[in-house]
Amino acid sequence: MNIDLTDTTSSRINAELVKARRSLGSPAMGMVLTLVIVTDEGNHYDALKAASGASKEHPSRILVVVRRPGRSPRDRAQHRLDAEVRVGSGVGEAGSGETVILRLHGELALHSHSVVLPLLLPDAPVVVWWPEDAPENPAEDALGKLAQRRITDAAATEDPVGALSLRASTYAPGDTDLSWTRITPWRSMLAASLDQKQTAITSAVVEGEEYNPSSELLSLWLAERLRVPVERRISDGPGITAVRLETADGQICLDRADGALAELAVPGQPDRHVALQRRTTAELLAEELRRLDPDEAYAEAVRFGVNKISGPDPAHPTPAAPAPAPAEASGIPDGGQEAGGQTGTDAGPAAGEDTGADAGKDAGAKPGAAKKTAKARSSKKAAK
Repeated sequence: MNIDLTDTTSSRINAELVKARRSLGSPAMGMVLTLVIVTDEGNHYDALKAASGASKEHPSRILVVVRRPGRSPRDRAQHRLDAEVRVGSGVGEAGSGETVILRLHGELALHSHSVVLPLLLPDAPVVVWWPEDAPENPAEDALGKLAQRRITDAAATEDPVGALSLRASTYAPGDTDLSWTRITPWRSMLAASLDQKQTAITSAVVEGEEYNPSSELLSLWLAERLRVPVERRISDGPGITAVRLETADGQICLDRADGALAELAVPGQPDRHVALQRRTTAELLAEELRRLDPDEAYAEAVRFGVNKISGPDPAHPTPAAPAPAPAEASGIPDGGQEAGGQTGTDAGPAAGEDTGADAGKDAGAKPGAAKKTAKARSSKKAAK
């Protein structure tokens, strides 16, 4: 059922929602949350399609905020609220739940939170999603303050890696990014392979497309968990194409060349194929709506390299043959140019520090660092 309202108010929209539910024979609300989508006229269709797909798993009230402030002073002075109300039964664009497309004209576009607030479901969590460009600080945005979870997508911006760096510097509990959601299968597969192979990890390499924020986040997650140097290499894609973990027993390699099927190679075990399909936006959104508490793993990964996130240098691609450089004795990640001109995320531990196979635990430091320091001091004395 679709209802078009012109020059309306939030109270009238609420009344039409109640009337539509009664006409369909379901006056009670069975929705679990309110999803607010902040987008524009050109992108709201794709965002609404993804949200409707996710609502089949999470019945919700979807509020699509389309700001139309106008270009001329005359247009900006004519503030008006138009709405399109859709009440669905699980099929079509309305999905499972209720959908309201709000078009805010003129100065009303600057006060979207005042329009949205009366339309929120009572006693239900609120999630705000920016499918494209998000505010600099989502937690301080007027709409973001209404939500328990705030979802952005760095991959949809003009500067994906720069947007990810901004997300890191302004992180607040409840923030997340779909670039992080995209690497969930990669993280699960790598963690499972490390559980099978109890050995020390010495370094890691992540291969992916240029300016791919998911590749950066996966590199940061590995660096934060394993405390080893992690190198970023450019590939033709699609997305992330390979992760290689160097161990004392050989290389653990998860290689996905076609964006669908990956090959997992673990030393001492036969190679096997695993499903690693690139997922749709609806599937990513549905995953994020399964948990409404702060994502601590995302917070630790993105803040670990807040000053180390940097995009690859397309003018100097990294050769595939050389192994990643060892970590400096200070243990501070190096975000500068690596050998071959590649700008990477080198987040190694202190010299001599060892890392176990468990991605969630750090091993203790070996005495190698002290020996190297003593040798350095003796060489200085000899020089004198």
